[in-house]
Amino acid sequence: MSDSDDISEFGFIVDRISRGEVPIKNIERELICPSCKELFTHPLILPCQHSVCHKCAKELLFSREDANNEVDSEFSNPTTPVSSPRTRRLSSASVERLDRLTRTGWKRTIHSQGVTTFPCPSCKRDIDLGERGISGLFRNFTLEAIVERYRQAARAAVAIMCNLCKSPPSEATKSCMDCKASYCNECYKIHHPWGTPKAQHEYGGPTTNFRPKVLMCPEHEMEKVTMYCEVCKRPVCHLCKLGGSHANHKVTSMSSAYKILKEKLSKSIGYLISKEDQVKTQIFQLEHMIDQTERNGEKSRTDATNLIDKLCSILEQRKLKLIKSIEDSRTSKLERLQCQMDECQGMLENSGLVGYAQEVLKETDQSCFVQTAKQLHTRIRMATESLKTFQPAAEPSFTEFTLDASREEELLKELSFTNVPDAPIIDQKQSWLYDEGIICWQQPGGTPPADHYKLEYRKLDQGGDSVWQSTEDVSGTSKVITNLDINSSYLFRVKGCKNSNYSDYSKEVTFRTPLAPIFRFLFDENCGYNSDHLILNKQRDSVESVAGFPMLLGAERIMAGSYMSLDFITGDTGITKGKFYWAFRVDASSYLVKVGVVSDAKLQEWFHSPRDINSPRYDHDSGHDSGSEDIALEHSQPFTFVTIGMRKFFIPKSPSASCTDSCDRYIAMPNRIGICLDYDKGKVSFHDGDNMQCLYERRVECSGTMYPAFGLMGGGTVHLEDLVMTQELIYKI
Repeated sequence: MSDSDDISEFGFIVDRISRGEVPIKNIERELICPSCKELFTHPLILPCQHSVCHKCAKELLFSREDANNEVDSEFSNPTTPVSSPRTRRLSSASVERLDRLTRTGWKRTIHSQGVTTFPCPSCKRDIDLGERGISGLFRNFTLEAIVERYRQAARAAVAIMCNLCKSPPSEATKSCMDCKASYCNECYKIHHPWGTPKAQHEYGGPTTNFRPKVLMCPEHEMEKVTMYCEVCKRPVCHLCKLGGSHANHKVTSMSSAYKILKEKLSKSIGYLISKEDQVKTQIFQLEHMIDQTERNGEKSRTDATNLIDKLCSILEQRKLKLIKSIEDSRTSKLERLQCQMDECQGMLENSGLVGYAQEVLKETDQSCFVQTAKQLHTRIRMATESLKTFQPAAEPSFTEFTLDASREEELLKELSFTNVPDAPIIDQKQSWLYDEGIICWQQPGGTPPADHYKLEYRKLDQGGDSVWQSTEDVSGTSKVITNLDINSSYLFRVKGCKNSNYSDYSKEVTFRTPLAPIFRFLFDENCGYNSDHLILNKQRDSVESVAGFPMLLGAERIMAGSYMSLDFITGDTGITKGKFYWAFRVDASSYLVKVGVVSDAKLQEWFHSPRDINSPRYDHDSGHDSGSEDIALEHSQPFTFVTIGMRKFFIPKSPSASCTDSCDRYIAMPNRIGICLDYDKGKVSFHDGDNMQCLYERRVECSGTMYPAFGLMGGGTVHLEDLVMTQELIYKI
């Protein structure tokens, strides 16, 4: 971007603000000091790049000093009662003390006690001011000028008056930045006559905010700042670079820093302005969410209140029923006991039954006596028997009405809102992208599964404008994603839902799709397949090398210098054009496996040409094992291979590599290994199948049909990677 384009773009943005398209009153929130919550006054730039008023910085530093003094006094005098927390704003006595310290060298007082740090009001980080204290901070003149323009816009009705006019003063039309005074037109002409040095003074619109024309270094007060430290992100002078605290830091010229930062700021502002419709849409969504939050919160409060009231009503009804049962039992017991007591009272002499019997005995008429005595005798006999076997008519105990509410109490104590499930965790080992993408997840250890899950993903592009796409509700813990672009990165996240309550999103995980379309093939049992050493499964997607009896017989020739070759097998489908990718897994216990590609034309020549396996070239002790022979042998083979074995991935040796580079030629074997063949460009590359990182790339002569090829020796197994759709069908069954 040229300087003219830079200036025009930045000027366009400034013009928008000046025309009122971006009202200055709308930026008030950016002009408020985070400490005093008022407009900035002489703002200072803290090392964390936030700003704070000069006076507020002093107060924050002074309050930290007072806090340290209070802690020291509490330790020295344990009987001192603990005072209430200090307020953010200092008391009038503290302010007076601050002014006194400022006039008499307050910096020395603070530095003598080692108090040079205070927390930033915005980010809460501890700010270390160093030895120079507040004097080492830059004033934010740009922010100060914006605050002044805001104040002028806020008090547009109050004009700035000329400082040189006699009473009554006229309204000022301009201010001189060198004289630091405001003038009307007549006074400005008088005090800045044409042809004098004052005529060259810089002037601007009426203002009461005058800042220095040149920014000076706070560490070297007589030096101008001419460079920008890229490490500390602040302007510095040449003395700071020569022998100061920035001696070993990378610096750039002020003009370069100005141009770069201005270009970045202009682009960022332009981007925000261009996204105005998107921001308005987001504001509308937020307003809708605020309205929903208010309504849903009120509904939840009402539902909770009604439910608790219902529980209270049920308890009240149950209470009345239980109390009635107790009252009925009490009345019944009292009646029976009272009746039994009355009968006992009748057994006493001169009262009740005994008195009545004594009166009957006085009867002299025999017929009348017999008539009355028979019934009376029955009653007395019954009373005599009850006296011998006395049992209370009712028990006074009410143990049968003991109420056990312990279980209900525990339930009431545990009464709470429906538990929100914990955020799921995406299983990166089970999740991968191949022909399609399968994403698996699980709940954190021991937590119950959610009712269903919702998986979201988005493509990572350079603009960062891609939106999240959401799948339908998933009842299980895996989901297949289709229609993904090749050679692209995708970001995935998942959340669970239980009883209509959603958990937080899982940690976002990035997966990359293969570099090219998937090449589908199976192992070919008719080409290079040795059934004595290799075992194919029925599906022909897995081959195992077995060091069996034939291998043991072949081992007899080792002492005679015989070479034990690999057992080869190829794919049943070849490539004649285009770019394709396939992946496979090698068992960690495999001894030696070679993987790569092979040309059919060279393969036929290789199988039909005799090889002198008794040559001393294959005898490790013959001395014929130079690197040049290795390279010649490699070029004579039809295969393009890399070696995998013993949990390592071996990078082929280049002709220029030294023998001391062997330790750098192997890495840990990836969980999945991918191969990408570009037939048209004649290139083959080997990749980590999980993150698509390229492990090794080389040119290959593509002639005829190119086939995937594998060579195994000793114990080892290769599994072709299953298609994701196949796995999904098996999972659903």
